[in-house]
Amino acid sequence: MSSSPQPTSAAQATSRAPGGGGNGMALLVIASCQLMVVLDITIVNIALPHIQSALDFSTTSLSWVVNAYTLTFGGLLLLGGRTGDILGRRRMFIVGVLLFAVASLLGGLAQNSGELLAARALQGVGGAIASPTALSLVSTTFPEGPERNRAFGVFAAVSAGGGAIGLLAGGMIVEWLNWRWVLFVNVPIGVLIALAAPRWIRESERHPGHFDIVGALTSTLGMVLLVYGFIRAAQEGWRDALTLASFAGAVVVLAAFILIERGSVQPITPLHMFADRNRAGSYGMMLSLAAAIFGMFFFLTLFVQDVLNFSPLRAGLAFLPVSAVIAVGAGLASRFLPRFGPKPFLVVGALLAAGGLAWLTLTDVHSTYAGSILGPILVFSLGMGMEFVSLTLMALSNVSVQETGAASGLLNATQQVGGSLGLSILVTTFGTASTNEAHQQIPLFLAQATPAERLRFRRTGQLPGPWSDQVLTHGISAAFVVAAIFAVVAALIAVVVIQVRPSDLERLQGGMGPGPV
Repeated sequence: MSSSPQPTSAAQATSRAPGGGGNGMALLVIASCQLMVVLDITIVNIALPHIQSALDFSTTSLSWVVNAYTLTFGGLLLLGGRTGDILGRRRMFIVGVLLFAVASLLGGLAQNSGELLAARALQGVGGAIASPTALSLVSTTFPEGPERNRAFGVFAAVSAGGGAIGLLAGGMIVEWLNWRWVLFVNVPIGVLIALAAPRWIRESERHPGHFDIVGALTSTLGMVLLVYGFIRAAQEGWRDALTLASFAGAVVVLAAFILIERGSVQPITPLHMFADRNRAGSYGMMLSLAAAIFGMFFFLTLFVQDVLNFSPLRAGLAFLPVSAVIAVGAGLASRFLPRFGPKPFLVVGALLAAGGLAWLTLTDVHSTYAGSILGPILVFSLGMGMEFVSLTLMALSNVSVQETGAASGLLNATQQVGGSLGLSILVTTFGTASTNEAHQQIPLFLAQATPAERLRFRRTGQLPGPWSDQVLTHGISAAFVVAAIFAVVAALIAVVVIQVRPSDLERLQGGMGPGPV
């Protein structure tokens, strides 16, 4: 890594950035980082059934493979952006990328569940540093105007398309190699990005300030305790002492977090952002909808591979329509927002998402992909596409230029934290429902089983074949009921809290920055 140049103004840094092909290479480096971070979520999702078998995860504890990453990523996202402002964005960009790559290597080498979860959490830390600094580098590398707008467009396209690429790449890697390579693949990419950054990206101006480390750590710890409480309840019950202690600890730590932020000169989470009812409503909607979409991907990934017996590659292909229809929904919302304003799209989008999830509750062991899965996920995806555009508009409205990054980062953090918390609640629902169903299936199995099958069951405690599929499917169906409720809550927030007219659109857009991606 080359030494950093002396601090300069943003304008000077931009003017001295490499021009022409140099800016193109800089954009390639920045976009590659964002692709690596975004892709990691879906590429690992496809591998979940294989990770479960290889490292002996239960279905409920398997959710930690997702949550360990998203909790640290969402909880430290605002702090990661602040490190770039204070220490230099290029420097922290490289640190985040290398940390992500090292964590990916450790995860791929993991020999047990604890090692993998620790590596996933470290990946989240790296992503929380790399992603916001990558977005900031677009502003400091490209001059204001068409060139910067094009760069933001590429960055947003990579962010939106990364999920689809991850699904397909995850399927190919798991099927042709093995699940460990969904993590190993980040290592050479990360190293190349870190080597290219000093050559093609100039260092940004450093700004004075301090790190709200206590605020970032208490918010993350509080959410970890809350998520752990729900997942522990699914495994050990609501009266378990550790379950109750986890919830109590979460309340205490999160209350301390609020007090810390209220007294901080430079809080990591500016609480005044919630004073605007439209912005607060958009954060609440994102919290609920993220819970729904995380749950849909998690449980359908298990269903299509464990019940429908799809190969990893076929499973990845099965989810590609989601990305395509989200793009359609986003295009429709963008086109008609000037005429109708964001509120109709917020309401209709949430209701479509709820309808798709309610349709998925009908899934059973006799379901097929074409007959029972494809239709619901298309309806759900159309609604989510409408939501993403409208929520971004509302979250970034009436925000000063100096606070655009904070508002954008808070929306992204809400998405990650909401997804983790929601998934833990859905896993708790799944665990309770599947346990109850197993108690009903065991007598039926024992009545029909051969002596060898009964002996195997006593040794493993696992129901075989169709009985196991029935238990899994019943639990998944119950989880979708709660996921649909999350989407209905989002629709209610849109109806009751959001107050904006089509005539307000120009004023709202005037306060927007580049938006979260």
